[in-house]
Amino acid sequence: MPFRKDFLWGGATAANQCEGGYNLSNRGLANVDVVPHGEDRFAIITGQKKHLAFDDAHFYPAKEAIDMYHHWKEDLALFAEMGFKTYRMSLAWTRIFPNGDEETPNEEGLAFYEAIFLECQRLGIEPLVTITHFDCPIHLIKTYGGWRNRKMIDFYGRLARTIFTRYKGLVKYWLTFNEINMLLHAPFMGAGIVFEAGENRDEVLYHAAHHELLASALATKIAHEIDPENKVGCMLAAGDYYPYDCDPENVFEAQKLNRENLFFIDVQSRGYYPSYKLKELERKNITLPIEAGDLALLREHTVDFISFSYYSSRVARVKSDADKTAGNIFESVANPYLKSSEWGWQIDPKGLRITMNTAYDRYQKPLFVVENGLGAMDHLKQDGTIEDDYRIAYMAAHIAEMKKAVEIDGVDLLGYTSWGCIDLVSAGTGEMSKRYGFIYVDRDDEGHGTLKRIPKKSFYWYQKVIKTNGEDLAND
Repeated sequence: MPFRKDFLWGGATAANQCEGGYNLSNRGLANVDVVPHGEDRFAIITGQKKHLAFDDAHFYPAKEAIDMYHHWKEDLALFAEMGFKTYRMSLAWTRIFPNGDEETPNEEGLAFYEAIFLECQRLGIEPLVTITHFDCPIHLIKTYGGWRNRKMIDFYGRLARTIFTRYKGLVKYWLTFNEINMLLHAPFMGAGIVFEAGENRDEVLYHAAHHELLASALATKIAHEIDPENKVGCMLAAGDYYPYDCDPENVFEAQKLNRENLFFIDVQSRGYYPSYKLKELERKNITLPIEAGDLALLREHTVDFISFSYYSSRVARVKSDADKTAGNIFESVANPYLKSSEWGWQIDPKGLRITMNTAYDRYQKPLFVVENGLGAMDHLKQDGTIEDDYRIAYMAAHIAEMKKAVEIDGVDLLGYTSWGCIDLVSAGTGEMSKRYGFIYVDRDDEGHGTLKRIPKKSFYWYQKVIKTNGEDLAND
């Protein structure tokens, strides 16, 4: 069989998209809490519009989300019923350090996650934990300016040391930053950055990038010191850029965009800034805030594995008059050979195999597919069932290509966690109607509903996939 016997099948969520309980257990306020549903959302995510508090004019979907804060035991039981070997989840930074700069952590927050990890252990589910999935405490944004400030490295390091110590023996697999390359495209969501008038946007972003890269290396160092069994990975919003055609200008444009996408992972995996990025920063007259010891930290504490999300490939073309895809924060020329989802994301299963080969050829470290899935409108039938054959078809096609990457191409793959294994709030749009899960949650875009959990048809299909270790992908 192509997949290893201990292949980590499972699903993925993020605290801010499912947990809710934003003001419980002494939790503080974070950037992800105050991003509203509606037309202002994109401007706030990208740092173009400042929004650091709640107001009555907006609905804030992360406040309650799907209330996993009160339903986590029920949800874990459903994951175990599917046969999950792993569950990728994230910690809410402000549940452990409410302001982010305290000396002492919040015991209620630590105990909350410890209970989850103990239940995972009882159910035979290996936690895969993202330290920060876009979370940045509002206090750190207001007081320090988010990740533009070097002090953030120390605050993050304190968070890392606290959780590695508290959860030693309960958690083995860690990710430092979710989709770290998103910082360049959605800086408020990715790094708590709001731009001030007259600022050099690129300079702010690359200073923040340097700080996050140092924080990732520091966390990797601390993790290995506290427990040599810890495995620490980086995480990329992946999807190779194809050239629009064989025009050398478009081929080079694709290469350039792929480099931009892989820049963070180059540093986290190889341990140094690549020459192409140094030359780019030189042309832009940007000097990285490198201090004594920075380069050694990056060099000596690279990640153990490469994880990534994959939803679609992308297309590069120099001419700007080409049709663009809709619905994705990564702008791309439309690929005429691909169909699109209801939200305009182009569907390319072969692109997953291509992306896996690119990453494995480039880094020669184990890979982990930690997000992949289809956002779609699901309809609850009168008999209480959800027939999501379109989701099954999407995932079967992607897993089939993933198998080829392992079996035929020799890619070393640790596991696969589908995104939004239970319906949750969309990060990009703030909607519930954009559903990814195997489990339906009764909640709508305005926050109404019973929050009842209902397995979809895909629930039982994925149960079979896991049981057969990916050998049976048929939709019976």
